[in-house]
Amino acid sequence: MATRRHGIAQLLLVSLATLAAGWSAAHAAEKFPAKPVRMIVPYAPGGATDITARQLQSRLNELWGQSVIVDNRAGASGNIALELAARAAPDGYTLFVGNVSTNAINETTFAKTLSIKPSRDLTGVTNLIQLPHLWVVHPSIPASTLKELVQHVKKSGASLNYGSAGVGAYPHLDAVKFLKIAGIEMTHVPFKGGAGQMIPGIIGNEVQFMFINMASSLPHILSGRIKPLAITTLKRRPELPNVPTTAESGFPGVGTNAWNGLFAPAAIPKPVLRRIHADVVKTMESPAMREQLAKVFMEVVVNKSPEEYQQFVLQEIKTWGKIVVDNNIKIE
Repeated sequence: MATRRHGIAQLLLVSLATLAAGWSAAHAAEKFPAKPVRMIVPYAPGGATDITARQLQSRLNELWGQSVIVDNRAGASGNIALELAARAAPDGYTLFVGNVSTNAINETTFAKTLSIKPSRDLTGVTNLIQLPHLWVVHPSIPASTLKELVQHVKKSGASLNYGSAGVGAYPHLDAVKFLKIAGIEMTHVPFKGGAGQMIPGIIGNEVQFMFINMASSLPHILSGRIKPLAITTLKRRPELPNVPTTAESGFPGVGTNAWNGLFAPAAIPKPVLRRIHADVVKTMESPAMREQLAKVFMEVVVNKSPEEYQQFVLQEIKTWGKIVVDNNIKIE
């Protein structure tokens, strides 16, 4: 009898502890945020990820009545920021603005060097934006479409270079995928400085082909210094009405609409996670936010729930991981 009473008492204690923990988490969500929130960005100021974070920051400041501080931690292909965010207290006061490279590709390419695992140590809050990209060439290349480029390389045997934002970055992997499907070869020239170095590289004819975001390349396309072949959006863009989509060009699904999303440390209490998700989605879907981001060619794309976004990220990890492994891409 005494043993039975002890067992019942233990169950009651566990139940009370569970209820208390649940009440504490719900209470924390109601009071959130009670102090400044840090939003870690894995790149220097000025890029698409930083622009997204700062647009979100300014509006959350107003909504939350607390300071939201953007903390730029560039370096190591985003891994410095990744590790910092993953080790932060899981209370909602440290968030991470990541993207397809940091939170999908790096898990495979840096598996041996990362001290954390992004899919395990961080959890998705929601996607934030998608960024249209273009396949472009140097104006000297006698091709106006992707098919004409493939024909030119095959017929002429031309030795061309293609640029990217670094080994293992999505512009590199997208180009590898395209070249494999097209059955042609080019020499890879990685630029560690991202679009800031890629643009001068193709304008100066150091590389002749690349995959790059529309915001960075449009002014140079309009000036005639870069020639567009195809765009990754489902429909043609009004800014470039004569540039066909990749699907129209005969290469559907080749080329990424790069995404940026919000993440939190994995152990964050569910009520706090849901509170952040609801507030961020509300902020992103406001007409003012959509209009502001559209000016830099960013499309707002959010998720119905944190779980939906996390499943999307896990699928992206599998998809990009297969490309990395199948093409034996290694980062020294």
